[in-house]
Amino acid sequence: MVSRPRRLGKAGRRWLLLFHRWAGIAAGLFFALWIGSGLVMLYVPFPALTEAERLSRLAPIAWDQVAVAPDAALRAGGLAGVPAAFGLEMRGDEPVYRIAGHDGTRVTVSARTGARLGPLTPADALRVAAGGAPAAQAEQVARDQWTVTARYDPLRPFLKVALGDAAGTELYVSAVTGEIALDTTRFERGWNWVGSVAHWIYLTPLRARPELWRTILLWLSGFAALGALSGGAIGIWRLRLRRRYAAGAVTPYRGLARWHHLLGLAGGLGLSTFIVSGWISMNPNRWFSATSPPVALRAAYAGTPPALGLDPHRLRDGAMPDTRTLRFAAIGGRWWIVAETADGLRTVAADGATALDARSIATAAADGFADGPLRSIRPLYAYDAYWYPHGADPRPLPVLRLRFGDAAATWLHVDPRDGTILQRLDRSGRINRWLFDAAHRLDLPGLTGNRPLHDTAQWVLNLLAAGIAVTGIVAGWRRLRRTLSA
Repeated sequence: MVSRPRRLGKAGRRWLLLFHRWAGIAAGLFFALWIGSGLVMLYVPFPALTEAERLSRLAPIAWDQVAVAPDAALRAGGLAGVPAAFGLEMRGDEPVYRIAGHDGTRVTVSARTGARLGPLTPADALRVAAGGAPAAQAEQVARDQWTVTARYDPLRPFLKVALGDAAGTELYVSAVTGEIALDTTRFERGWNWVGSVAHWIYLTPLRARPELWRTILLWLSGFAALGALSGGAIGIWRLRLRRRYAAGAVTPYRGLARWHHLLGLAGGLGLSTFIVSGWISMNPNRWFSATSPPVALRAAYAGTPPALGLDPHRLRDGAMPDTRTLRFAAIGGRWWIVAETADGLRTVAADGATALDARSIATAAADGFADGPLRSIRPLYAYDAYWYPHGADPRPLPVLRLRFGDAAATWLHVDPRDGTILQRLDRSGRINRWLFDAAHRLDLPGLTGNRPLHDTAQWVLNLLAAGIAVTGIVAGWRRLRRTLSA
């Protein structure tokens, strides 16, 4: 008589085999989709407008046309409190003040007249983005494939300007503010359909509903992860290195199933790691905090500065030749002027008293952590395990790392040149760095600074995973066809 534990064990193994078989049939195509699209994403990221690209499309500030003081522009903007962002730059041939509130509200004020500017027309967008290029065309877009995420909401609707150039460049100009928010090329758009869009299942009707999209991805990737893990368990269970099968084989399978088993043993750990970390990227149960600083922290960091008190005709004194934007940054209850060109930036105090230094930045940041003191201030002159480049994002150096003794053990990475908080990394964020960035992106010490080695590792692991997926799809199709024809 067979004992109860043996019966349960036998039944458990049978159900494990059945689950893996049908999970593979159900999710096999998604495995192949994620693997192939992930390789594309190594070389073609999702379209975004970098700061360098944004500055390159701005004309130098026409100082002789700036007749309105920053304080007057703030009053005309009508936003309560200290703005989240405030700066002077050109909109086409007109200097304007751009003001952003902490709630996402955006306002544009003319630096010539002090009037709050209204929405752009298509003709305005052509002047701003295309400079009157005869082949350019503009159309209004509320939301499309490349502007689907919520971060673009304060700027909607857009006027999409097709430049008609050889690269097929399209610029998205905010009808609300007149700023260029995104640029795409034909090459980026084409490859992203088989890259990021496929990988993230980033279809506009679905992605426009963030919680629905997140829920679907959580369940789909979670189910796929269970399928991959069950395959790993079966692969180890059916492997025999000592008491081998007939003819000295280490696997009981033949033909395609043999290849699936052997490839699973070679690449199953990598595939399971990719899938499980992809599930983690959806932040199940909200385990991980965002790396962007929350509104309360940014407000405390800014403080409550007095009026700028700057003469509009003296703004040029704080600038550099070829200045493209002049930002007014509130840090620690004081105003700082940040002049940016296409090649660099310079920061000076609005009152001309002192220079921005690490101690001023740290003192301002500490105001956002009433429950924990500042533990350390450390300048980083080289990348390390928590501040490192990823793909097309080089990340600036040097940076300041501020460590606080709050309950979340928060670190801030701050640009010492202008005081911008680049990243908030608490305990959960540092855990996520290893569970997702390291496991999914292979952002590992020794690989992040060596692009050829990093890409080689990605290709090896993904090709092994592709072998598992393809053999599984073919075997699953054969099984399904036999079942349906029976």
